[in-house]
Formats: sequence, structure tokens, C-alpha cells
Amino acid sequence: MNPSSVAPPTDKVSTGVPGLDDVLRGGLPAGHLYLLEGASGAGKTTLGLQFLLEGRRQEERVLWCTLAETESQLLATARSHDWDLSGIDVINLADSDGPDDADYSFFSPSDVELNDVVGRILSVTQNLRPTRVVFDPFSDVKLLARDPLRFRRQLLKLREHFSELGATVLLIQEAGIDSTSDTAGEGVVHGIITLYQHAPDYGKQRRRLQVHKMRGVPVREGFHDISIETGGVVVYPRLVANEHDTPVTAGLASSGCEDLDAMMGGGLDLGSSLLATGPSGIGKSTLCMQFMNESARQGGHVAAFLFDETRRAFLARADALGMPTRALIDQGRVSLRQIDPAEFSPGEFAHLIRRKVEEEGARMVVIDSLNGYLTAMPDEKHLAMHMHELLSYLSNRGVATLLTLNQQGIVGESATPLDVTYLADAAILMRYFETDAQIRRALSVVKRRMGPHEATIREMHIALPGVRLGQQLIGYRGVLSGLPEARGKGPGVDGQTDSVTGPA
Repeated sequence: MNPSSVAPPTDKVSTGVPGLDDVLRGGLPAGHLYLLEGASGAGKTTLGLQFLLEGRRQEERVLWCTLAETESQLLATARSHDWDLSGIDVINLADSDGPDDADYSFFSPSDVELNDVVGRILSVTQNLRPTRVVFDPFSDVKLLARDPLRFRRQLLKLREHFSELGATVLLIQEAGIDSTSDTAGEGVVHGIITLYQHAPDYGKQRRRLQVHKMRGVPVREGFHDISIETGGVVVYPRLVANEHDTPVTAGLASSGCEDLDAMMGGGLDLGSSLLATGPSGIGKSTLCMQFMNESARQGGHVAAFLFDETRRAFLARADALGMPTRALIDQGRVSLRQIDPAEFSPGEFAHLIRRKVEEEGARMVVIDSLNGYLTAMPDEKHLAMHMHELLSYLSNRGVATLLTLNQQGIVGESATPLDVTYLADAAILMRYFETDAQIRRALSVVKRRMGPHEATIREMHIALPGVRLGQQLIGYRGVLSGLPEARGKGPGVDGQTDSVTGPA
């Protein structure tokens, strides 16, 4: 290829929407037309205003054109986000009571032809010479065209005009909830961004974004979760673990229990993940609490996310066990956040973890539990994909991750709502078992990818100051089934006093 024929790097303009420039890999290529489509309430108008506000912030001339929404309606939208629209030119093409100047006077769309409206648009923008323009809704302009060919020709005229002005233009188009968009103008515009929304059976509206088309530049493909907050639309780019590979220092994270560390081959490898599975009340959260306290005590920052338990209950249990969790939070070494799965999308949660790791320097992340995380997912197969990317990302950043998974049932065979054990680098299995008219606990390390581990089953006790392990349960067979068979008296089955190593 002739070097002179290679196109120069494309200048890009920021959208002003948090996360969207990341999806677009730097912003929108300047000087082109873009179609922004979605159903009513998806966030199109809000996103369009953010685009213009970013232009105003950069001291650009910006223009808002509408055929349907009044200026008072637009101001109401702005007030809901605490925005000031001063410095943004607003032209209502449907307002017959506009300025006396011919260049700024428009008729109702019902009384004019498409050629007249397009002519007025050309006249206004030629005088104002804006660098950013938003048409909301551009669907009304399409209604004035009696056939797709006529609409396409006028759209080509607008594209040529705005290209000469060097303006970047968003054409906002209404799309039905279940219908696809009109394709008449899709071949003319430089890019297409679609906003989706749906109402789950329980919880708030779920919204997401997809870049269908962007000529000449790469984008992050697929769906990206979004939310509408006070302050505008926020985009949570889909997590791609391979983009976050960093050098990782080898090391081990201690649990604070020497016997458990020994069972795990020295502790939890940095950059690896540990899954603790077992029935409700067995001690999974307490085990994670012990890991996070020890990591924070040694100077690391820990971010813990609670899906099933309230923050108050978690801290009350820590206090009852004599654990310093509350003090570590006050010192800023532990971040503890309660997550409502009905209010959080998976993309938003992944973004929250990224902030804790990249901005606050978290070296350990605790997710308690995956059952609550599953509630935030549309179906099980998506959970596995999201969790794979999340764990790979944390591994690439050298972050130790602890996960809990609640299994159904108390004693006997326990069922799990999903199988994610293959995703974790290490796994701890915790079980109740019945003997001598007592319900007791057993723990075993069943997996460790990074090296050897002890393949024994030990009795587990929860007492001050946390999880403590007894000797090997060599006097029974079938302990993990919950209904062991006695094979003779041995260490660890003689009573709690003899089997516990460490403080009771």
C-alpha cells in the first residue's frame, strides 16, 4: 500500500459520558453523523445532553434541535441531574413563535415538507456553526418523508453539510421496545449506538448499551451495562481480563490459623482465588473474615462485598468472635460494602471491584456469596462467564480473591445451585456431620492449583478468636457425607477438648 494513501489518525471527541469513551476507545470520531437509538426511557435524551455539556466544558459551540420536546421539558430533564444548560443553543423546530429573523423562524412539522425543515436546519447551523449538534427526536424528521429514498437523500445532504462544518452530530431515534430500527438511514451514518432496557421480575430496570457500528475505528464489542444516576448516564464497559495483565509478585496470604495454612500448603497464593463451599451456618463467612483480617493486619487493603448478610450482622459476629474487623475498617484497611443484588447489574459490580483495586489498591477481594451474585444474573451460564472474567482480571492484578458458595441442606448430601468450582484456583469443602448425638463441623482442602496441599479431613471449630482446626478425623469413614461410619477410636473424635488445636 502507498503510504500516502493511509488515512491519518482520526481526531476523536469525548462524549462526556463516564465509561462510554472507554467503549469507543477514545471517543467519537469527529465530524460525522451518529445514530443514537433506543426505546422511550432508555436514556437517549440524557446521554445527548451529556454530549453537549462536554462540548460546552471544552468551550465549543453546541446546539440542541428538537421537533417534539419543549424547552421547559428539556430544562426539567436538566434539573433532575442538577445541570445548568446555559451556553447551549436550543432550537425548537416545531415552535411557530420563534424569533422574527427568517433564519430562526420555523413552522410546525405538520405544515411543512421535509425539504423545508432540512433547509431551516442548514440555515441555522450555517449561522451558528456549532461543533456539536443533537437532534431529539430525529424520528420526527423521518416522519415528514413519504418514502425511505427521499429521507435518505435529505440525510445525505445533512451529512455533507455537517462534514463541511466539522460538526459531530447525534441523531436520536425512538425505537419500539420489541421492534428493530428503521434501516433507511443506517447506511448513511458513521456509527450506531443502541440503548436497551428491560424490567426484571424483581428489582429496578436493567439497562445496557451496544455499539452496532463504528466506521474505521475499533470499539469494545458486545453489551455493556449502564445506569442512569443523578448526574447522567454511566456506562460500565464489559470487563476484558487480558487487557489488565500486570507483573505479579509471588507470595502467600495467611489465614491467621497455622493449621489451615499448613493444609493449604502455606496459605492462599497471591493472584489466586479460593472458593469455600458448605451449608448455611458452617462458617464460610467467618473463614473469609479471618483471611481478610490477617491480610489487613499485615498492611494490605481488603475490599469485601456482602450479598446475603447485612453489614451490621457481619460486624456483630466479628465483635462476638473477638476479631478486629471494626477497628480495621476505621483504620481504612478494610472496605466493607453491603450489595443489594436487585439494584446492581453485573457490569456495575465488576466496575466497583475495579475501582477498589485500581484506585484504592485492594490486594484482597471477598465476595460473600456467589448465591447472591447469581441473583443479579439473568441466568446461570452468564454467571460463569462473568465470574471467569472477574477472577482472571483479579489474578492478572495479583489480587487474592475469596468466594463463598452456599450449598442446600444441612447434613448429608448437599446440592449447589451452580458449579463454579472449576473457576477457582483453590477450594475448601466444609461439612456438618453427626456423631455421638452432636452436630459437628469438618473441613478439607480439596483443590490447590498452585502447589501441593494436605488431603486430610479435620474437625473445625468456631470459637474465640475464629476458625480453629482439630486433628485428622481418622476414626471415621464418610465424614463429608454427613453420616460417618465409626472405624474405631482415633484422634479428633474423642471430644472437642482433645481435638481442638489452639484457643477454644
